[in-house]
Amino acid sequence: MIYEIKNENISISADTFGAELHSLKFNGIEYLWQCGDAWKRYAPILFPFICSPKDKKYLVDGKEYMMKANHGFARDMEFSFVRKTENEIAFELKDNDETMSQYPFKFRLEVAYQIYDDGVEVRNTVENTDDKPIYFYLGGHPAFNCPINNEGEFSDYYIEYEKSEKLNHQNGMEVKELVDGHILPVSRSLFDYDSIIQPSPDSHIISLKSEKSEHAVILEFPQSDCITVWSATGNNDAEFICLEPWTSVPTDFDNDEPELSKKSHAVKLESGKSFDYAYRIKLK
Repeated sequence: MIYEIKNENISISADTFGAELHSLKFNGIEYLWQCGDAWKRYAPILFPFICSPKDKKYLVDGKEYMMKANHGFARDMEFSFVRKTENEIAFELKDNDETMSQYPFKFRLEVAYQIYDDGVEVRNTVENTDDKPIYFYLGGHPAFNCPINNEGEFSDYYIEYEKSEKLNHQNGMEVKELVDGHILPVSRSLFDYDSIIQPSPDSHIISLKSEKSEHAVILEFPQSDCITVWSATGNNDAEFICLEPWTSVPTDFDNDEPELSKKSHAVKLESGKSFDYAYRIKLK
């Protein structure tokens, strides 16, 4: 079921399926990719894994489990509606038979969207309802229209990092297109080697901009230890750029250790505790 909230400038809608944002408008302009054939998602929630372990298999206390889908199961599950106020909507997912067969931990995941005058904050809260520690990865995967408001072409846009970075593709190849350490021009070939992943970035703000548009997307991710940029390569219909804040590098970076509790980048959450993870999307 779709829920909507709006204020004078911002309107959003989000679905109970996947707790996924479906629309993000600023002054009537849609900024969110509208789930086209080039990529049939909007802004999925990545939990309890980011990407996948080798062969989708991993161990918990020596027992093998399989995470059936890439990026975990949350994005493909029905959440329960929690609340709706003038400025916020929230959904929750609790462990069930399906999740336990893939991920043997009890949890509650709440996804909340709070709107402001210039954008939206996405807040994820994981509660450990088990009697032992749980381990997970968590991230966002919002896709933004590129071009924004049909102004200019895909290749007229660029990614601006807050600070100078040294970028690599997911396969480890250096990103040679980076200009002055912080400007990354967008092109179809830019993603030929998959996502551009920046572990432990110096930047905590990343923007999608163009000299041919007055509009922009500014993503603030103060809690993230990894920021990723992606679009579908070689497809001219893929008129979107994903700006993805993650708690850490993806699960497959920890493939040397199959035991989940020993994977160096997994978040460990003690019994009865909560973990809050938020990022903010500002629009111009």
